[in-house]
Amino acid sequence: MTTDGTCCVKKGRGRPKVFDREAMLDKAMMLFWQHGYEATSLTDLVEATGAKAPTLYAEFTNKEGLFRAVVDRYMARFATQHRAALFCDEKSVEQALRDYLQALASCFAGGDTPAGCFLVNTSATVSASSEPIADTLRARQTDQQQTLLLFLQQRQLRGEIPSQAPLRDIALFLSCLIHGMSVSARDGASPEKLTQVIDTALRLWPTLLQA
Repeated sequence: MTTDGTCCVKKGRGRPKVFDREAMLDKAMMLFWQHGYEATSLTDLVEATGAKAPTLYAEFTNKEGLFRAVVDRYMARFATQHRAALFCDEKSVEQALRDYLQALASCFAGGDTPAGCFLVNTSATVSASSEPIADTLRARQTDQQQTLLLFLQQRQLRGEIPSQAPLRDIALFLSCLIHGMSVSARDGASPEKLTQVIDTALRLWPTLLQA
């Protein structure tokens, strides 16, 4: 029986325990974010989340199932918020991009979460033996590039970007910029340093629009 949208009641001996799925996913997310998929063991997850191994298996089947749920949680909690900073019709193209990149910089280096991007960090440590996980992460990163392309296409249709501008090239450039920001944050770059990178990139905006 479910008590609300985030909790599931698990039957056991005596009084049933309330399992807060989202809180558990958030704790698991921080562990994967910091250490990567393969370096995070089930024992680590049990210790960090406070959930018993049988509970995790019952809810997610295995570590891969838990990780996929964590990826979905990351997208819902962070990626959706960042996307909202980009798709704001009241902003100019450059201001929307600045706000989007700044939101990412704050996430990557702000200190509230492990340094860097969750998707970049975890994909960098996945080996060939975990190819399905690598495919999932690549797909999510491709989604980010497609989000940028969609934003540019919408602004082009509104006449805010020249019709001849190479939108796919610009989206790729921005994706590479974001990837580099993540790596820099992982290496210790501060939010202020990443802001300097954003400023430099946006000074190139008129050049990027040229076919």
